[in-house]
Amino acid sequence: MKTVARPHDKAVAAHVLRQLAREQSRGRLVRLDELACAIGVRREDVRHAVSSLHAEGHVDAKRMKLTFTGLALAAAMRDCKLKDLRIDEAPQSKVA
Repeated sequence: MKTVARPHDKAVAAHVLRQLAREQSRGRLVRLDELACAIGVRREDVRHAVSSLHAEGHVDAKRMKLTFTGLALAAAMRDCKLKDLRIDEAPQSKVA
């Protein structure tokens, strides 16, 4: 059974690719929870994106590293403006 991709999933996947590329260029391995924190989304969203990218051959999910195609995609998106994923909290109304 195939799951339906939401528009948000593609944005998360793009951020995952860029963040993994950034960390790999520094020689760092990243855990899923660190990746979620850096991107500003839930771990479940990052897990889903990593699983999808792994199935497409762009990420090695066991090692949390980009493959050559993942690196190429991240390099191609280097200068692109990505959609902000962080959810701004609504300002609290003050009660007098």
